[in-house]
Amino acid sequence: MIRNPIDIASRVSPELSGLIETIISQLESDEPVTLASVRSFIAHDFPVEIEESEHLHHFDTVESLIDELDELIEMFGESAAAVDFVYAFASEQLSRVIEEVASDENRENPATLAVVKAAMENGQASRMVGEGALDEDEDDVLMPELDNLIDRFGADALAEEFLRYE
Repeated sequence: MIRNPIDIASRVSPELSGLIETIISQLESDEPVTLASVRSFIAHDFPVEIEESEHLHHFDTVESLIDELDELIEMFGESAAAVDFVYAFASEQLSRVIEEVASDENRENPATLAVVKAAMENGQASRMVGEGALDEDEDDVLMPELDNLIDRFGADALAEEFLRYE
């Protein structure tokens, strides 16, 4: 399996990225999941109702997910790690927290996910609720979302890479 040194996940549509992530979590294998195994899963093990909507998608003006996957295979090869094509964004609420932590003028180094978690454990989300930057019900879901990002990408991942700009 070949690991790609560039950020190729940013070249993948959110729909295909989500599909790849779902397939990776469904495939139980000791071997790393490659683009070829994702393509094989789609061709042979895809649920019928999804497959039918995918065939209808070919008549759309938007490029189909399978066509997009085939282009990725052509560009990066069948042995490319599928996980490299999965991109994650923080929710809008967590993005606000990340921006707040990252913009701290006293910070010497870029904020990592661990730094954001520490800030949240020290009341960052509560302060933002008090300031009106977050709703009260929003701060309850931020820590599990952040923990999920840490589980997937590591505590040392740069937090700003997960910002969602909408």
